Amino acid sequence: MMNTPIDYKKELEAASKVMTGIQDHVLLGTLLVRMIVRKVGLTHAGMMFFDPILNGYVLSVSRGEIGERIPEQFLRFDQDHPLIRVFLQKEYQYLIRDRRGLVADDINKLIWRESVIEGEDGSRDLLHKVSEHFPMINSVACVPAFYQQQLLAVLVLGRKKNGDRISQGELDFLAALASNLAMAIRHSLLSEGMQKEVDRSRNLFIQTAIALGSAIEAKDAYTHGHTERVTKYAVAIARRMAVMELLDVPAKFFENLYISSLLHDIGKIGIPESILLKQGKLTSEEYDVMKTHPTRGADILASIKDFEGCILGVKHHHEHYDGSGYPDGVKGESISTIASIISVADAYDAMTSDRPYRKGFSKERALKEIGEYSGVWFNPRVSLAVESLYEQGEI
Repeated sequence: MMNTPIDYKKELEAASKVMTGIQDHVLLGTLLVRMIVRKVGLTHAGMMFFDPILNGYVLSVSRGEIGERIPEQFLRFDQDHPLIRVFLQKEYQYLIRDRRGLVADDINKLIWRESVIEGEDGSRDLLHKVSEHFPMINSVACVPAFYQQQLLAVLVLGRKKNGDRISQGELDFLAALASNLAMAIRHSLLSEGMQKEVDRSRNLFIQTAIALGSAIEAKDAYTHGHTERVTKYAVAIARRMAVMELLDVPAKFFENLYISSLLHDIGKIGIPESILLKQGKLTSEEYDVMKTHPTRGADILASIKDFEGCILGVKHHHEHYDGSGYPDGVKGESISTIASIISVADAYDAMTSDRPYRKGFSKERALKEIGEYSGVWFNPRVSLAVESLYEQGEI
């Protein structure tokens, strides 16, 4: 029974569609190698990817018959390996131009080419070494995957099950596939690099927020630990609200809540120490100055692009649900959810913490105060979540 001829154009189009949807280049290589083994009828095939840490090529994917296929990670070729040198070094690339890859059966023909015999570039010696390596890796052909001048991967091909040679049409198909693969790998590597940069920037951003939070507490010794506790309470409240379906969590909500909580008092950096550290009750004039800290904090964060989603949480954490708060007199659901959560977390910690002029309230009394002012100072949804946390023993 004759094998059905491969529709190379159709297979290439199908493979290209797969490549556009996958970011992980090893997973992509696995899918392609599996397809190559099945469509071309090989006993096995593998994919070697360039490893920048090893500065060489490692067989990361291997598929096919047990006993025929090469174990993954078994092949590791540095850039001086004969097979790699043929692909990498410009002076040797004319040796693969016709077949678009290295084929074991063609090596002897290449060795006795007149241009190779007369050449002084060491081509004959290199090809002899390549010829010796094909049986060692149980393969009959290798096809390079180039992106511009970068060799990003190498297809390692086993023999065909029916005993036929790999045809020129099959090599052309595999070479086109390798070219598309190289572009997909390049895109994948760029995406991975961009994600690492995003992660690095995010970590730096959070470390900056933590450092700023520490700067606040260093200035106000009487509120030591306050920022950390408010942040812990705020995150716990938000999680409870989500569980109770009192909160629709948009993208980056918890990250913005975390940062806003850490920085909710950042504006106190601009408050005179005579007011900030005063042990007694503030005068009305002093209290007016203290009330400027949310706006000062928002102004500080406004100059930092990464803090855009945190500004309202900082500016409005002293707003009241009935509109009697400050600095803008915002009320009800017009107050951002983040600010509403921080408001309750801040009040709970203030009530339960000892101060020089008074002892902290019990949890029960603090919860009673929050309940009494629910719908007046505090968002009722947030108050319900705090009550639930207390009942569960989580605060």
